[in-house]
Amino acid sequence: MNLADLPHVVAPDQAAALRPRLTQAHADLTREVMVVDESGQPRAIRIPAERDLTVYVDKRELVTLMTLGAHPEWLVLGYLLNQRLVGGVHDIESITVDWDVGAAAVVTRAGIDRIEERTARRVVTTGCGQGSVFGGLMDDVDRIVLPPQAKLRQSQLYDIVNTIRVHDSTYKTAGSVHACALFVNEDLQLFVEDVGRHNAVDTIAGWMALQQPLPAGEKVFYTTGRLTSEMVIKSAQMGVPVVISRSGITEMGLHVAQRVGLCAVGRATHKRFLCFSHPQRIVFDDMPPPAA
Repeated sequence: MNLADLPHVVAPDQAAALRPRLTQAHADLTREVMVVDESGQPRAIRIPAERDLTVYVDKRELVTLMTLGAHPEWLVLGYLLNQRLVGGVHDIESITVDWDVGAAAVVTRAGIDRIEERTARRVVTTGCGQGSVFGGLMDDVDRIVLPPQAKLRQSQLYDIVNTIRVHDSTYKTAGSVHACALFVNEDLQLFVEDVGRHNAVDTIAGWMALQQPLPAGEKVFYTTGRLTSEMVIKSAQMGVPVVISRSGITEMGLHVAQRVGLCAVGRATHKRFLCFSHPQRIVFDDMPPPAA
């Protein structure tokens, strides 16, 4: 079962009534600072406005996330889902973010079973800014089922890479951030930037969990960061069969991708890429001409 799925079937009107209440806290993504350039001249530039957000679940402090704060409620929801602490959005009554105190208050409907035991073991991952997960990285991996027939055309892959290339972004104005994006086929659904790629993927997971069924087609995840085991596991938990990165992949990330049936594509720039796992998911319809 994918963790974005509901733990039980509910009627549409009941599902709407059980959706969590979310604030819509906003924060500036960048701030202006003065620097001195290589010519000794002062000038103003913008840098990412990193800030801390402490998450409390049922008045119990859980974790502090360092984030830009673009969509903090989706980030917190996705974090809880990807950490396997809740089984679905209907387990949560509300998420309230207050930037004045840098806190997110989560109220669940029935508490989190064995929360002390489940959060006692923390694994520091290779995520930028030292991401962390609770419990074993490989827990429940073999229970993840990805769509067996899902495929992506090579031409669609090129369209995805180009969409990211021309997309207006914080990175272009301030640098120092990672981006993640969700596509259905080659159509962009959501683009998120944060100081860590693990935050960006959690934000997308939270957004996906709140949506009605996405448009028909194959879900594709894009990240500017490397494909570590954490990123691959989170993508698979979201039910995404194809992940594209402009960076590379780690050995453990490759092992997990091979194990769950995920097509991991790295070094994707312009019309170049390397498929590290399950190449049968790619339909090669735009191959370059053979070399002379």
